Amino acid sequence: MKNLILIALTFFSCFIVPIAEAQNNDEFTIARVQYRGGGDWYSSPTALTNLIRFTKDAVPIKISERYDDVQLGSRDIFNYPFLFMTGHGNISVNDSEMQNLRDYLENGGFLYVDDDYGLDQYVRPILQNIFPEEPFFELPADHPIYNLVYTFPDGRPPKVHEHDGNPPQAFAVYRQGRMVLLYTYESNPSDGWAFDENPNPEAIIQAALRFGVNLLVYTFTQP
Repeated sequence: MKNLILIALTFFSCFIVPIAEAQNNDEFTIARVQYRGGGDWYSSPTALTNLIRFTKDAVPIKISERYDDVQLGSRDIFNYPFLFMTGHGNISVNDSEMQNLRDYLENGGFLYVDDDYGLDQYVRPILQNIFPEEPFFELPADHPIYNLVYTFPDGRPPKVHEHDGNPPQAFAVYRQGRMVLLYTYESNPSDGWAFDENPNPEAIIQAALRFGVNLLVYTFTQP
């Protein structure tokens, strides 16, 4: 299975979803979402850079070490196959931004949201209403995202920070049979990615980075 995944990533440029057609032929770029509402969308600026470097060392994936910041309401989001959102506080999304995000996800895009503590009460209702007709559900323990490249035997994302002391969870939304959204709660992998900013035990950093590899690989190899 893992060998097939590596082959798929090697030929990624031939099979990637239409969103990525706007990318450079040699590699693709991912983006961090800039949102309104006063929350710190800009927190942990090295998280994506560190994850990308770790991923490129682990699998043959053509991804730029540079990531961009993009506003949620901008049509520029269509230039990126993968969007990342995090923060600790309030997020506000208007009707135009919500429709832009829906269009992006329905046309091959993917959104990953990581609660860095304090984001959940604001972002969860938004995520549940992107496609209100689709279930917002916790991933089962046997989901491929937990064993694609690295194995997470508990069938959960890594527990990087204590937060409220609850078990880590990953929630998803599917659209037309494809996962378009992943949300991690009580987990905070992106804090582990930002190991040069935030002190964490090495085992936790490695678990967070490995989960990020699985996430990127799943995003770009799912049907």
